Amino acid sequence: GGAMTDPKGDRSKGPSEQDDPDLFTRIVDSDEKGVYVSGAKAHQTGCINSHWIILMPTIRLTQNDKEYAIVGAIPADVKGLTYIYGRQSCDTRVMEGGGDIDLGDAKFGGQEAMMILDRVFIPWDKLFMNGEFEFASMLVERFTCYHRRSYVCKTGLGDVLIGAAATIADYNGVPNVSHIKDKIIEMTHLNETIFAAGIASSHQGHKMKSGVYLNDDMLAQVCKHNVTRFPYEISRLAQDIAGGLMVTLPSEKDFRHPEAGPMLKKYLVGRKGVDVENR
Repeated sequence: GGAMTDPKGDRSKGPSEQDDPDLFTRIVDSDEKGVYVSGAKAHQTGCINSHWIILMPTIRLTQNDKEYAIVGAIPADVKGLTYIYGRQSCDTRVMEGGGDIDLGDAKFGGQEAMMILDRVFIPWDKLFMNGEFEFASMLVERFTCYHRRSYVCKTGLGDVLIGAAATIADYNGVPNVSHIKDKIIEMTHLNETIFAAGIASSHQGHKMKSGVYLNDDMLAQVCKHNVTRFPYEISRLAQDIAGGLMVTLPSEKDFRHPEAGPMLKKYLVGRKGVDVENR
């Protein structure tokens, strides 16, 4: 897990200027074995199912921020680390007993958490930056260059959503209606535009002195900006194609109910030959 984002507190002030010094992760003590860090990391996607966490600075640092210039690796279950699990909009579906339709993955869902660090120990051999504040900005820039290009993964989700939109159009009996086809074409165009920026960023990468390749920074930023806009339009078009049932659909528990189930199967039919459950 790449733990870069700190809570930040007052965004107009740097780490050493905050009223509470723990709003950015920092070294609070050291001994002959290593250092001890306190602070927090926010929005940590996948942290709970990671084996190791890499702590990194989140912004440009100054001479006064030397204690915050830290990069180190910690086991995900290290002493002094507390996870506060985040909530998602569809959390309650897990408690409704619908594991076949309502949950995409009933066992291994995505998650984010807030990580609270209270004197977490890092041995010297797992510490990769220790006060070298002048390199923090370059580290952040290079990390985000890789990370923002990696958002091309969203096009995989887009592919699934486009396929689902085309399928529900077929189930509803309108796959050849012109405005439906136009919307699916537009969804594909937006999705492939995200993909193109990510692939171009990699293709335009250059070899650095270390031998490691760094992808093109500008195209990586374009990929990220596309991802902050296009998936929402793709989703809007999918909802337009699918209709209101996409957001008002009864639960799987209702669908399996001995009384409600048959009524839903009667009234939620699509075109002839389409299974109601599939729809």
